[in-house]
Amino acid sequence: MVNPALVSKLPPFTLLDEPDLSFSPSDATHVDVHPLRGLLNFGPYSKGSFGGYTSMIRIATVGPESGFRQRGALMASLRSVYRASDRSEYVPEYPGFERLFHVALEAAPAEAHVKWPDHLSQLPGDGDPQARLFLAMEAALRRLDSVRDTFDVALVHFPDAWAPATRSKVFDAHDALKALGARFNIPTQVLNDRVFTFNHKASLAWRLATALYVKAAGTPWKLAPLHGVPLETAYIGLAYALRGDQREAHYVTCCSQVFDMDGGGMQFVAFEARDPVADVAEARRNPFLSRDDMRAVLARSLELYQGRNAGNLPKRMVIHKTTAFKEEEIAGAFDALTGVAEIECVEINTSASWRAVWLIKSGRQSPPSWPSGYPVPRGTMVIRSGTSALVWVAGNAPEVSTKGDYYQGKKSIPKPLQIIRHAGSGPLELTAREALALTKMDWNNDALYDPVPVSIRYSQRLARTIANVPDLPRSVYPYRLFM
Repeated sequence: MVNPALVSKLPPFTLLDEPDLSFSPSDATHVDVHPLRGLLNFGPYSKGSFGGYTSMIRIATVGPESGFRQRGALMASLRSVYRASDRSEYVPEYPGFERLFHVALEAAPAEAHVKWPDHLSQLPGDGDPQARLFLAMEAALRRLDSVRDTFDVALVHFPDAWAPATRSKVFDAHDALKALGARFNIPTQVLNDRVFTFNHKASLAWRLATALYVKAAGTPWKLAPLHGVPLETAYIGLAYALRGDQREAHYVTCCSQVFDMDGGGMQFVAFEARDPVADVAEARRNPFLSRDDMRAVLARSLELYQGRNAGNLPKRMVIHKTTAFKEEEIAGAFDALTGVAEIECVEINTSASWRAVWLIKSGRQSPPSWPSGYPVPRGTMVIRSGTSALVWVAGNAPEVSTKGDYYQGKKSIPKPLQIIRHAGSGPLELTAREALALTKMDWNNDALYDPVPVSIRYSQRLARTIANVPDLPRSVYPYRLFM
């Protein structure tokens, strides 16, 4: 008779190494698992080649006139040195913008600063406050576009008092601003009043300085080569947005983005699906594309990759999305990528109900072990079948701490990502290692990792923008315009 306990026992777990980040295109020793420590020790990946023409990043500003000096003081504060006052085991001392990124941070000339009235009611134009705010944003970016050679990033301040107009069920000022920025090719940094009173100056400086550097076309770090990942691998993230009234037929709006194997080359494709969704309920539960639409969007993504790589095709293409791949989507992917030797369609979702506890051996018979005060290590992987695995991207990461253990967020028992491969072959450890590494490629914060790979996070962000701003032209955009 078979013991039921043995039948239900999970296979042994695997611990994946914390992925290295690279801080130099030419020196293989300039690597670190810690993004901020790597920046501090080696400088950014694009040092020496940033911009190719400038030794400074120039900041334009937009916002209420009464906050003009505050915005200027905030930018000037990024030149100062700050010791960490929160997460001190993870956050190193902030050394000042120029020392950190090897470029100066300067105010743009007077013509690149737009001052709005202090009260929403004073904004020009007709309609409700949201309509007038949109017109004010459009006018501001149009004015900045006329002096585009005088600045690199535009800082846009929405005061808390304007909150009723900046977000509602039908309008999101942040997304509308990003769409306008994409139209004018102007990267923007949104501020609210909290940045002026936030007490943890080092954390604020790390986040804001890195975001400004990236939006000005800098590259802070890339992924170091991953063991076992074939050269000329590329990653595509897919996300969908459903538009229209719930009682009517919907059209699926899709976005995609292409990454080189080092996490660079972040370009978006905004794609409007041509085939209507017949089953609205099913589309809301599991958004999907027709075979023709999947073929079209991936063909466009492949064209982008070739444009960045001298016309060469990738040898391996990995496609990520958060929902299951339909058979027609897989067929459309293989139609579009006929010249690519290896194609993987990977579902990465956060709906797994599994939890795990890290046990410490006691070294004696009773009790044989006890639960650790920290969760399972980041990179813990459990194979569930030949095509699926659980991977804990949230967990203990002692390599980045000055005190031994480090759990980002410091609360709750982390749940794993569920990785399901719908097409492709090879060891699942490789697929999991790539997903783990891509959680470290969000340049818009100072965290060690995101809850999901950047391929998922970025495509979701663009899908949301497309859903909220239906007139965003179908085109190709660098990610920095949507950060």
